[in-house]
Amino acid sequence: MRVLALGGSGGMGRFAVRAAIEMDTIDRVVVADLNASVAKSFANELGPKAEGLGLDVTREDALRQAMMDVDAVINTVGPFYKFGPPILRMAIECGRHYLDICDDWEPTLEMLALEDQAREAGVTAVIGLGASPGLTNLLGLLAMRELDSVEELYTGWNVAGAVPEEESSQSNVNAAMEHGIQQITGTVRVHRNGTDEMVRPLEKVEVSYPGIGPKTARLFGHPEAVTFPHHYPEIQTSLNLAHGMERDRWFILSLRTLVDSRILSARMAARLLGWMEGLQAPSSSTELQPLDELPVVYGLAVGKKNGQKASAGVAFDDSGEYGMGYATGVPLACGLELLSQGKITERGVFAPESGAINPEEFYDLLASKSSGAAQTGESTLIYSRSWE
Repeated sequence: MRVLALGGSGGMGRFAVRAAIEMDTIDRVVVADLNASVAKSFANELGPKAEGLGLDVTREDALRQAMMDVDAVINTVGPFYKFGPPILRMAIECGRHYLDICDDWEPTLEMLALEDQAREAGVTAVIGLGASPGLTNLLGLLAMRELDSVEELYTGWNVAGAVPEEESSQSNVNAAMEHGIQQITGTVRVHRNGTDEMVRPLEKVEVSYPGIGPKTARLFGHPEAVTFPHHYPEIQTSLNLAHGMERDRWFILSLRTLVDSRILSARMAARLLGWMEGLQAPSSSTELQPLDELPVVYGLAVGKKNGQKASAGVAFDDSGEYGMGYATGVPLACGLELLSQGKITERGVFAPESGAINPEEFYDLLASKSSGAAQTGESTLIYSRSWE
């Protein structure tokens, strides 16, 4: 399979590309980036299977030509509210399979609406296959499968580890920081008590995780809140939550207020957020997670089992390095590998939890690429059940 990696020399794309180069099912990876010199330099480091290409994704003719030379596209170009839908439309027009790490809820809904066009074109499009969304969605699916029926679904992650990668082709405002500001300002869509609501992000939510008990997290505007009820209409409440920001909450809440009051531009706020994150020591999963804290990344389902109210949580544990680039780029590469092996066969547009991806198979593959517990044969999935 030949692959076009859009944003392939960026902070997230590099991890996906490095993993893809090692796959026997991948014949060639075209590392495409607006910064042509960085794309070509990075591709040269990877050996003969990689090729660097300078590409402006806003130039339709150039993008179309690049897609026509490959079999599949992986997209890490952000922010996705700007670039996600038009790139997916082009992939469908060209009849090319597509995977991305879209972490914005608004373009996610726009891309899910392309379901019929993708199916008619014979295209498989998996959107939001990174950390959150991505790992969280598949953990949520595993948690759902523990119950007989599900009423509430929560996905969550520790935002303290979301430090941008130093190695990247970006020289201006970091797209991840721009995305972060987008998701903590204005209003975001959630699904609560059977209806869609527009709410202010960072609202406190109490979540009761089996074996840990009630904990406070905050609403974050990621796609999981809208994709779970899209694929599973029986879910009455679906929320994406972030924790680990309490130390810096006043700074983050102040940024939100300044942007919402139009005193500070979103772009300047993104610069300030990036500056603050750069001052933090990079988070590593080698640091012991307190037993009474929410897991670093998890899915939690609440519903019924054997006629009784019950809940099940599934967390991902990797004792190796688990930085932002790895956590986002490598899951994308795992999806690409499953696709190239013929293990993702459904056509259309869907989020990871749709059922098109076997979650156990995905996590086994992800474990094989880890440097921690997986290499010792230990499970990287931790199940917590209210009835045990």
